[in-house]
Amino acid sequence: MTPAGSLLAASGLRKAYGLTTALDGADFSIHPGEVVAVMGPSGSGKSTLLHCLAGILRPDAGTVHYDGRDLSAMSDAERSALRRSEFGFVFQFGQLVPELTCLENAALPLRLTGTKRKEAEATALRRLEHLEVADIRHHRPGQISGGQQQRVAVARSLVTTPRVIFADEPTGALDSLNGERVLELLTQAARDTRAAVVLVTHEARVAAYSDREVVVRDGRARDMAGVHGAA
Repeated sequence: MTPAGSLLAASGLRKAYGLTTALDGADFSIHPGEVVAVMGPSGSGKSTLLHCLAGILRPDAGTVHYDGRDLSAMSDAERSALRRSEFGFVFQFGQLVPELTCLENAALPLRLTGTKRKEAEATALRRLEHLEVADIRHHRPGQISGGQQQRVAVARSLVTTPRVIFADEPTGALDSLNGERVLELLTQAARDTRAAVVLVTHEARVAAYSDREVVVRDGRARDMAGVHGAA
């Protein structure tokens, strides 16, 4: 059963790669405007959980519901369309397209949905301004710093005004100062638009920017809000 008011929820997720079990009955839920940190050691299953929640991977068992819709009942094309329009993604190393300028990179999700170039780039420029990197909009990724690249990646994730943002170790390649600024900008921008943020990390300082922590260990997810509340 989907928790009341949740935007994205998973129940009983199981996923194995050959003989290796990545998820073993994991549950998860997140509400609009909420930032949830998914924590756990390397190999615990937290990235697999994110990929199942985003419809990138199909779980072997269990369900994922987004806005009342069952992701497993959707076709690959329907899930891809959902990721282009309603989900945003930030990865550890940005994964910007090196041949494109920062402005073109930030506008790319809109261009993929058919938005005209001028309109897409105008929207992208506003996002770059919010992320304090409008001045490097004509540079290519290889010409800017890692911190700047990650801010451009965050702008790209926000350009379609997604309802859910999936951030997988978004500060893992940054120093602490740049990492904290990227997190401040990401979480504030998300809260301004009531987007939910699934923040995968193994760092406590990153999880501190969340509203709630979920710890994944041995393929199971444990909501730490209940644990702290019972203490």
